[in-house]
Amino acid sequence: MKKLTTTMMQQTLNKQDRCLTVGLDLGDRSSFYCVLDEAGNVLMEQKVSTTPKAIKEIFGAMPRSRIALETGTHSPWVSRLLSELGHEAIVAHARSVRLIGESRRKDDRLDAMTLARLVRIDPHLLCPVKHRSAEAQADLTVIRARAALVRTRTMLVNAARGLTKSYGERLRGCNARGMNPKAAQDLSPELKYALEPMMLEIESASERICEYDQMLESMARDRYPEAELLKQIKGVGTLIALTYMLTLEDPYRFRKSRDAACYVGLQPGRRNSGQSEPQMHISKEGDPYLRALLVQAAHHVLGPWGVDSDLRRWGMKLAEHGGKRGKKRAVIAVARKLAVLLHRLWVSGDVYVPIRPGGRDTLPAVA
Repeated sequence: MKKLTTTMMQQTLNKQDRCLTVGLDLGDRSSFYCVLDEAGNVLMEQKVSTTPKAIKEIFGAMPRSRIALETGTHSPWVSRLLSELGHEAIVAHARSVRLIGESRRKDDRLDAMTLARLVRIDPHLLCPVKHRSAEAQADLTVIRARAALVRTRTMLVNAARGLTKSYGERLRGCNARGMNPKAAQDLSPELKYALEPMMLEIESASERICEYDQMLESMARDRYPEAELLKQIKGVGTLIALTYMLTLEDPYRFRKSRDAACYVGLQPGRRNSGQSEPQMHISKEGDPYLRALLVQAAHHVLGPWGVDSDLRRWGMKLAEHGGKRGKKRAVIAVARKLAVLLHRLWVSGDVYVPIRPGGRDTLPAVA
């Protein structure tokens, strides 16, 4: 009976000559959608399984519509599928739609209706985002998988060191890459027996991480030769270059290179009102992993192994005049400059000059 009702409602939608607006609240197993006509009247409210087959069956039979959905786990493939079906898919930034996230009357039906009404009024109210292509997402998955292994290895290494210290002993001094059963040879027999399986897992994780590193090098060499432009900066390797390129995907999406720093959340927030202009923390919007990698690169630039450059000199000056928190602020500022500079090198293809003629402690001009 339910299938018959759904079919009849689909036929009603197909008879509509006016533009339809749809709000789609995505769930892990099932999703809820609400269809509005031009006057804002609800034409249809239904559940649909969150599977490609079910989405294609429902929205493939629907006339071209404007469909709004929130960012989430399923939003990349759902938005691509809806676009392939001929619909205008608008992906709302979930953090920006507080009318839904902070509502006291929150359920799937109301969320879908709210999305539909917001996108019907003005899509810009949803702060729409653009998902990357399926190819870029597949390549970025390699980087995500490597990052998960690195986090797992770090957790195991910290656990192994903590367990030995609580027993009054210590592992051999070595970094995470060199952590293997040999590092536990000097431990007592009972502790060595307890930690040996963990050490084997750490060694296996390090081997898998090395395999991922080789995959990234091959990927950069075969499909992303532009990564060499970004690697001109000391402290930026293949991992950071590829993560930056795959996260932004299209360098021409930004009118200015400095907009790339805003995209990764390294730009200070703003809450100006009247004569009040408080100093805010960085927004921390965008991809957190890319932001963490840029901060790591900034630490290298300002650290003891960083080479002399205008960027390093500029960051060191900030650190000297910033008090106790000067070094931290300098690191974030250098990471922000790196985000801008990497975009500029990517777009222009210029050769990076670490120290510009004339002794100016400034960065190359950006668009």
